[in-house]
Amino acid sequence: MSDVYVLILHPEPGPRAGELERWVASARGVMAERHRRGFLAAGATDVTVSGGPPDGIAFGARLREFVASRRFGGLVVLGSGAMPMATAADRRAFVAAAGNDNGLSALANNRYSADVVAVPKAGNLGALPDLATDNALPRWLAEVSGYEVTDLRRRWRLGMDIDGPLDLVLLDDPALPTQPSAGIVERVMTRLAAVRAVAANPRAELLVAGRLSASGLVWLERRTAARTRAFVEERGLRTVAPGQRPPRSVLGALLDRDGPASLSMLVAELGEAALIDSRVLLAHRLGADEAAWPGPEDRFASDLLLHERIADPWLRDLTRSAAEATVSIILGGHTLVGPGLRLALRPRRVA
Repeated sequence: MSDVYVLILHPEPGPRAGELERWVASARGVMAERHRRGFLAAGATDVTVSGGPPDGIAFGARLREFVASRRFGGLVVLGSGAMPMATAADRRAFVAAAGNDNGLSALANNRYSADVVAVPKAGNLGALPDLATDNALPRWLAEVSGYEVTDLRRRWRLGMDIDGPLDLVLLDDPALPTQPSAGIVERVMTRLAAVRAVAANPRAELLVAGRLSASGLVWLERRTAARTRAFVEERGLRTVAPGQRPPRSVLGALLDRDGPASLSMLVAELGEAALIDSRVLLAHRLGADEAAWPGPEDRFASDLLLHERIADPWLRDLTRSAAEATVSIILGGHTLVGPGLRLALRPRRVA
């Protein structure tokens, strides 16, 4: 077995970051240290936590630089917010895959939307292009570099990722930093409780819109009593190749027609509650590049239904419509309609 190095990428908030962005970064920092200790215990040779404020360097360029500075066997690369529910056995699986000297077989948590990737013979990453994010790494390994890529997507918990404050609410992990200001999660928690009640009601209908997986839809059908209406849209949003069509959304097209304030009316015609991947709506409107979207603080405020904190007019109107709707609407990222479904719809832990 080759030596295995682990690289944990930990983006830190810039000097103008708001309260919510700093909260998420603090939680990711706690996770980075948890992963550092965990991967060392799992047999990694060395673990590096690479932190710093945004600097414009692409993921691919950062990874090439890291590989070039070391003599490599295997590498595990992940973001500091990745797989917060990972177990010791999960980490051992990634270390074993990265240290495997037999052939070129990489391992991801999910090859179609990777947050963690184990790469044996990592010197091959010297030819990696300037991929914007880690999500596209498995595709490059398989299509360009000749690796066989397997994944652990059946372990749904490995798909959890701390991308925003709603993920912290869903995780409900007492070891992670608590809300920075009293009451900022109360609005979304009230709505989550109402969504759970709808999901448990066989006479009700639950709408789930966005990057919902087939396994998530099966889970909904088996584990919730309500009827499920699903709009499955823009899976693979973060791994789109140059030249592919721009993102498009059915719900986004309706909002183009009627305006963002119409969200509550549209949802009320389709069900009693909804979980909506708002990043698909932003990509429909502004393109897949997050640089064109409202900033993190606005997006995070939207996830908590704090419309009064949002500067972007379109996102503020959308979020106000969700917050004031007569039906229960939750807005969030991929996690909400992906692995977070199980957490969003589970009974809350009693303190």
